[in-house]
Amino acid sequence: MTTDVRTEYEVVIGLETHVQLKTESKMFCPCSSAYFDTDPNTHACPVCMGMPGMLPVINRKAVEYTILAGLALGCTIPEYSKFDRKNYPYPDLMKGYQISQFDQPLCLGGGLEIEAEGETRYVHLERIHLEEDTARSLHRNDGIGEGYTLLDVNRAGVPLMEIVTTPDMHSAAQAVAYMRKLRQVMRSIGVADADMDKGGFRCDANVSLRPWGSETLGAKVEVKNMNSFRSVQRAIETEIVRQTAILNAGGKVEQETRGFVDATGETQSQRSKEGAHDYRYFPEPDLPPLNVTQAEVDALRARLPELPDARAARFESQYGLATAHAKTLTETHEEADAFEAAAALAAEGATDDTTKQARARAAANWIIGDLARLRRAEAGAEREWTDIPVTPAHIADLVRIVEDGTVTGTTAKEVLDLAFESGQMPSTIVAERGLAQVKDSAEIDRVAAEVIEANPKPVADYKGGKASAIQFLVGQVMRQLKGRADANSAAEALRKQMDS
Repeated sequence: MTTDVRTEYEVVIGLETHVQLKTESKMFCPCSSAYFDTDPNTHACPVCMGMPGMLPVINRKAVEYTILAGLALGCTIPEYSKFDRKNYPYPDLMKGYQISQFDQPLCLGGGLEIEAEGETRYVHLERIHLEEDTARSLHRNDGIGEGYTLLDVNRAGVPLMEIVTTPDMHSAAQAVAYMRKLRQVMRSIGVADADMDKGGFRCDANVSLRPWGSETLGAKVEVKNMNSFRSVQRAIETEIVRQTAILNAGGKVEQETRGFVDATGETQSQRSKEGAHDYRYFPEPDLPPLNVTQAEVDALRARLPELPDARAARFESQYGLATAHAKTLTETHEEADAFEAAAALAAEGATDDTTKQARARAAANWIIGDLARLRRAEAGAEREWTDIPVTPAHIADLVRIVEDGTVTGTTAKEVLDLAFESGQMPSTIVAERGLAQVKDSAEIDRVAAEVIEANPKPVADYKGGKASAIQFLVGQVMRQLKGRADANSAAEALRKQMDS
């Protein structure tokens, strides 16, 4: 990513993040919410098509998931909330309005601690409200005429949370850090897949500039519907540059809605920015108000799993992990669960905490390092744990055979590659392929002698006082033994023969 743009103006940023909830059905009807990669208009009924006389029914699971998200983010859950009609004339709204929440949302306040640009800051939330997603406009240009637009109603009515921050951020880097942290929390509590490439986690950024020291916010420009971290970063930086140029030229920034064009890196005007009065909100007459009791809130709070920050802190204290490793392993709850399972299996038979922590750290290194490499190489994006043949048991087995000297670290990497291809346990691969470490000192001495005879120049350099020359010779011994010897043992055998 590019670095943030610095200007003589203070940048003020607020984000509105739309998060599709992981429910089986839509928000107000029984249609499947699995719209991605499905044939157009196959998950549609009279309710989500907006037919006259059809009555919506609230998806209880979506309400529970929204409250869970609010609790995870420290929100207050009001006893009463309601749904409202939000009117705006876009073709992707089948009814001509969206069922959303206005003045009495499900969640109020809360926030999220982020780390960006070398500092920690707290981003406050204004609210979380629940609404329905819109249909999708599919633009076509088949070379006939000027092109046309089709509507796919499969997405219309999918449960959608909108998480709104206060204007607490002051750089694109902070905005991206907030988005990453928010996605991590949503995934960890299991309410959303938050797949940006599928549109399940997208962002509108409100960007304004003001002179340093001013308490008055500048004109707010909303940049709509960015669905990648890179787009969020670039769009905000582009908007900062554009608004700075206008202000420096003595102009006035207009309050408006703009779209980010990823191909050009520019924002383009779409419409004047609406205010609440433009949407003509009024209470949804076909839905009753929601009454959420304290007992229901407490029951949902009890369902919350350990949140990423708390889990990362525990990983540091319980397993002795470095902070960076603990944070990496808690990026997703699947990764964190897999690590803990591997650490528990690797710890079997250990009687002291020092050994348990050493094995846990070794498991973390394999998961973060070589296994992550294999998961990325296989499919570009990192494959899920459920989609790979290597399990926590494989990692624990690998940790143990390295610790007891069955294989060297170099061979262990090869064994993991083979396990990733076949699904066999590492110890089985070692036994079947004869990859166990060479511990026979006579064999190591024999190979060392051959290497000394075949490489007179580095041998002469070593004898002449160039101690580092032995590293080349060690490499040659390890090469002949296919990495199945301990490097220290190889160096010892070489020194013994050359020094004599």
